[in-house]
Amino acid sequence: MRYFLYLAYDGANYHGWQIQPNGTTVQERIETALGMVLRCPTPITGAGRTDAGVNARLMVAHFDTESPVPDTIALCNRLNSILPRDIAIYRCVPVVPEAHARFDALSRTYKYYATDHKSPFTGRYAWQYRGCLDYKRMNAAAMHLLEYNDFTSFSKLHTDVKTNNCTITEARWEREGEGYTFTITADRFLRNMVRAIVGTLVEVGKHKISIEKFCHIIEAQDRCCAGTSMPGNALFLHNITYPKKLFL
Repeated sequence: MRYFLYLAYDGANYHGWQIQPNGTTVQERIETALGMVLRCPTPITGAGRTDAGVNARLMVAHFDTESPVPDTIALCNRLNSILPRDIAIYRCVPVVPEAHARFDALSRTYKYYATDHKSPFTGRYAWQYRGCLDYKRMNAAAMHLLEYNDFTSFSKLHTDVKTNNCTITEARWEREGEGYTFTITADRFLRNMVRAIVGTLVEVGKHKISIEKFCHIIEAQDRCCAGTSMPGNALFLHNITYPKKLFL
């Protein structure tokens, strides 16, 4: 029997989502808790691989069991009692046997938070910039992302993906609360892609590069041409969508 787990986490204390030999990860914590509750090793597969320090308001992962889980609400409650405070399980949903948390996702949405002033309440989850950014200009540049498919210029080097093509359907900056939020939605994302895009848009906002130059950077298909990768603490995986046919 296959299930989707819907969860959230604060990434500050983790070396990213995916299990690795030299650091604690979110996947490792959840697999350990699941093994304790189900009384057998239970690997999980996530919808993506967030980097160290990156947060998720919504992550989805799938796992398999030999027999149906009798009470999914009780399962979530038991997992939450074992897991640390910075990881929360929202719900557990039965899906068709072939459903895949990563490959069946229709879209993923990330949000990046920026602020121009110091705050003891939001500073941990926002990038602080002392100065003025031209968000109108950054928005104009961001709209051009929808015109391209190859985002090699914003991808971490030497990754194991077969293609750097992505279809972006939304990319915009908005005033939100005490700062600004960059929202971007696509069918898939490359490693470090959102943070590199934001870093390059910041160069546009500082008037260091033109909107035309921003487009040339995309077309160059060269990571060395793009801006710096922004801090991970301000980045959140915000939403993931799936076809309705996957759910039982």
